[in-house]
Amino acid sequence: MKALIADDDIVTAAAISASVSGWGFEVVVAHDGLSALEQLMADPAPALAIIDWEMPGIDGPEICRRIRADARERLYILLLTARSSPADVVEGLEAGADDYLVKPVNLSELRARLHVGVRVVTLQERLSNKVAELQATLDKVRQLRGLLPICSYCKRIRNDENYWERVEVYVTEHSDAKFTHGICPSCLEAVKAELAEEDSSGRVR
Repeated sequence: MKALIADDDIVTAAAISASVSGWGFEVVVAHDGLSALEQLMADPAPALAIIDWEMPGIDGPEICRRIRADARERLYILLLTARSSPADVVEGLEAGADDYLVKPVNLSELRARLHVGVRVVTLQERLSNKVAELQATLDKVRQLRGLLPICSYCKRIRNDENYWERVEVYVTEHSDAKFTHGICPSCLEAVKAELAEEDSSGRVR
């Protein structure tokens, strides 16, 4: 999983990057707010971000606000700062950070918090995939609603490509329905009557 390390302190950024990379993450580094924002707005963007609060250009909370305003929810942001007052914590979280870690960084705590981020991002991806599957299913259902052009003689349906096909073929292609074939009571009686008429006329069946 890709992780961004954004800190204007080169030594701190290098130390954190080495640890995060050693934990199996693909690491990218930025040393100012604008570069960090560009990385997070890229496609594909990192799924995790460790962002310092105070950086040249744009600070950490402002990066959080811009990212959330862009509706990028599948990104776990950990705000890193020397500030530790409750008011600062609230400000950082309200800006859009998912977590908050106070400097100096405890690497064991950082690793644990990143693992939480991985779980959150993974769950968001699974939820997004389920929503996409549901939308695809709903799209199929919508195709079976409304008016369908059907031949009044052979009962074939005209599909979206303007071809005529059997009802069961059309429904099977646009839903999960499967068909079995039988004969209804009314048709059975009609067939019996027809066969009886053939017998009475002496024709061979």
